[in-house]
Amino acid sequence: MLRFKTMYCLQWMIPVLLIPKHWLHPIFLIEQTLFIWIYIIDFFIERKPCHICSAIFIIALARICYSDTDACIFWPTCTTRNDGQVCNYVYKNEYENNGR
Repeated sequence: MLRFKTMYCLQWMIPVLLIPKHWLHPIFLIEQTLFIWIYIIDFFIERKPCHICSAIFIIALARICYSDTDACIFWPTCTTRNDGQVCNYVYKNEYENNGR
């Protein structure tokens, strides 16, 4: 009898991709990125997800980070404005869109 292994590991990895970057000062991106990296490394060591789940997660992560590096939660950088006080994506959302 053929048994299918359910992919419970995806329920712990996919929500990580939905966490947005901070809207605060760019210095907080470093702490958030370190937390996410430690969570992912710990998850892979402790839970040992299957190869299919790992591939789905890595492909989704690469696709998100390749399409927009400012939206990638795994890089602690952003294009800054106002002498490094605000990220460019925050400036566009807060200041340019409110003027409409």
